[in-house]
Amino acid sequence: MKEPYRKQRTICTSLKCALGLIIIISLSLFAPSNKDLQAAFKKRSTAPRYLFLFIGDGMGPAQVKLSSTLLQEDQSLAMTSFPVLGMATTHAEDRLITDSAAAGTAIATGSKTTVGTISMAANHLDTLRTIAEMAKAKGMKTGIVSSVGIDDATPACFYAHNASRSNLYDIAVQMASSGFDYFGGGYSLGNFPENRTKSKTFRGDVADLMQSAHYVIAHNKKELESIKPGIRCWAYTGYDSKGAMNFALDRSTGEIDLAEFTREGIRLLDNPKGFFMMVEGGKIDWACHTNDAAAAAQDVQAFDKAIKEALAFYRRHPGKTLIVVTADHECGGLALGNAANGYKSRFDILKQQHISQQRFAEKVAAWQKRGTVTFPMALDSIKVYYGLSFTHPDSALALSAKDRNALQEAYTTTMKNESPGTKSNDSFSPSITAILNTRAGIGWSSNAHTAMPVQVFAIGRGSEAFKGFYDNTDIAKKIRKIAWLSESVKERTNKHGQSLRVIRRQAIQ
Repeated sequence: MKEPYRKQRTICTSLKCALGLIIIISLSLFAPSNKDLQAAFKKRSTAPRYLFLFIGDGMGPAQVKLSSTLLQEDQSLAMTSFPVLGMATTHAEDRLITDSAAAGTAIATGSKTTVGTISMAANHLDTLRTIAEMAKAKGMKTGIVSSVGIDDATPACFYAHNASRSNLYDIAVQMASSGFDYFGGGYSLGNFPENRTKSKTFRGDVADLMQSAHYVIAHNKKELESIKPGIRCWAYTGYDSKGAMNFALDRSTGEIDLAEFTREGIRLLDNPKGFFMMVEGGKIDWACHTNDAAAAAQDVQAFDKAIKEALAFYRRHPGKTLIVVTADHECGGLALGNAANGYKSRFDILKQQHISQQRFAEKVAAWQKRGTVTFPMALDSIKVYYGLSFTHPDSALALSAKDRNALQEAYTTTMKNESPGTKSNDSFSPSITAILNTRAGIGWSSNAHTAMPVQVFAIGRGSEAFKGFYDNTDIAKKIRKIAWLSESVKERTNKHGQSLRVIRRQAIQ
């Protein structure tokens, strides 16, 4: 090799080495250290340890606003203070206007299904795995709380699988086989005698099945507070003829409210591996079905009180907690404004209503049976429970001669003796509620659900994912992604070599 060429190659090699050294030095000076990179990766990749999902059944934007308006000046709803706000569509696979079963399935599984179906595909053959079941499989503790029956559509969608929400007993017995750690709120409507006899596969009393599965049953506040963390629990409080908790307007002092069920759930579920808890404000929907604005607003406030319990927990664990609040659908077509009042409103007069329409209707049913309550006596009850009278100094609460005639007609129709075994027709109770609602400036378009989108409020780790406009199935998908919940099921066998997954599928069909 010629000497000049050798010198040239040596110089090039030296330059390359020098350039490489400069690059290495530059990277070491200006690039983040390994420690910084690891910290950044850890910050990005850590999943929240504590997951709260709150569902206000029937709670559209108008219900939220009305409830907020009826608070005292120095108060506000916790959910509306959350930094992230989104909107979600609610349609079912087979219908634009959904029901709680199809909507609950969408939120619980991330998949659409048909109206009336509990966490199963539209073909009613394939089960859909819920985010609560995924959380349980991950090692997290799981809790389901609802102000309605614990086997009603929305709570059922998180632990059960059935082709029809009407199969209440078959849904209820799946609590015991779910392995979930905490059930709280209403009683099991499926355990009522009339629903137990409808099942083709009666397996015994639901409470007995729960105890056989090592659940402790708490019937009141004292018993619930005495249960130690780590013990599986089913807790319920005073309930109505449909197994649901009483409306917030009707609740007695000794009954457990939704906030207390949430607080006790946090106490029982809290552990190093984290937990998932779904809390439903189910009576909001029931109030809206009867167009009872005062009862709906009070139950939204009771629901928000439960959210405050989760928010207090979040403040103690801000980097490890995600709270999502939404609704399954809107109910009643609630409007804050009506044709009768135009731009005027007096929402504050709803505070004059002291019991729900449902509770007042129960009183009217008792009048029907007794047959001794006169119309003037009924008017006295209206004054006591609704604040409406013919001599009220506030014109918004003063009944007119036209009101008297309408109420007299409704009272007479309602008090007619019905044939034995027929359902009583009460037009008196809804007439009174309608007068108060109209005077307040409230409008209703329906006694059923609507297709209106619902709000999604979020705070905590990963909450920014809930901004924007999306479908309700995306709520489950976002939670699943943020919390690293896996859809896959690990195949396990029992001592006989049988697949537990197959056994589970057979049990829920």
